[in-house]
Amino acid sequence: MLLLYVFIAVVLMNCIYFLLFSKFSFINAPETQTEATFPVSVIICAKNEAKNLRRNIPLWLKQQYPQFELILVNDASSDKTLKVMESFAEKDPRIKIVNVKNNEAFWGNKKYALTLGIKRAVHTRLLFTDADCEPATKHWIKIMVSHFSEEKQVVLGYGAYSELPGLLNALIRYETLMTAVQYFSYAIVGIPYMGVGRNLAYTSTIYYKNNGFMSHIQLPSGDDDLFVNEVASKNNTAVCFDAAAFTYSIPKKTWKDWIIQKRRHITTSGRYKPHHKFLLGTYFVSNLLFWILAVACLIMNSWIIVVALIGLRFIIQYLVIGYSAKKLKESSLIPFIPLLDLFLVFIQMFIFISNRTAKSTRWK
Repeated sequence: MLLLYVFIAVVLMNCIYFLLFSKFSFINAPETQTEATFPVSVIICAKNEAKNLRRNIPLWLKQQYPQFELILVNDASSDKTLKVMESFAEKDPRIKIVNVKNNEAFWGNKKYALTLGIKRAVHTRLLFTDADCEPATKHWIKIMVSHFSEEKQVVLGYGAYSELPGLLNALIRYETLMTAVQYFSYAIVGIPYMGVGRNLAYTSTIYYKNNGFMSHIQLPSGDDDLFVNEVASKNNTAVCFDAAAFTYSIPKKTWKDWIIQKRRHITTSGRYKPHHKFLLGTYFVSNLLFWILAVACLIMNSWIIVVALIGLRFIIQYLVIGYSAKKLKESSLIPFIPLLDLFLVFIQMFIFISNRTAKSTRWK
């Protein structure tokens, strides 16, 4: 019976988290703060991204926004990235190029390259994405920066991955969906803890006030989530989940590449604020225990009670995550939520364990 009581407590904990996530699932898209007309600096850091830049620079330049500069940062690329940037800059004066050469102290550090790009920016409002990210529409800039106000200096957007066939693609998109559900939900209830560099905006004012990335400059990752974790607050952070302001990028196509990417990303979570680590850690542990105890209880206890608890948990999960999936244009994932949830929790455990015994990888 003790095992059953523990399982009941775990299911209750899961449901409490899903109720928290419902703050995002069932909220209407927030109204824009202003009809944005102020100038904006769009900053993209690229390392060996010649192919993606050829495809995406025209899309960034076609944004329907009255005044913006496009700052392209070449982070010591060994391919034709710089030449591609220069070829577009010759034709459009809005493009500014920052050519970063290898620095012995900061070799391979994206934050160093981004810092130089931010210093080059003329405008106070900064909008970030990655070289492989395609804006969903021509209104990406307009919608994202419309959430800036005198008070709101950080805007969290959604960076999606393109839908492709296969389990790996579905799992990557599900993990991206769940990450977004969490950081949007926490921000909505006044506990912002991260953002993604694929779609993120903040002001140079808040950047310089907090000394940029200096507190974690030595880490290969964290230019997005660690920075937001340090500077974001209940009062200064806005969320933007308008589908017209999404960005889309091509996901990893092999399990090895994706796990390497996630290992690099997860190294930053240990630097989050204590209460953020507690909330995120408790959710992960309760999710892991749900699957383990569900099997154990089915074997050892009355199956009717256990099945009822599992069914309750799945119904609440389907409602909350399902509505979130629709909101973030990932409806095709809804039928497979339990399966993807099971895969993800154990892969995350594997990545966490592997990170404890091996060194993290650098920015490309």
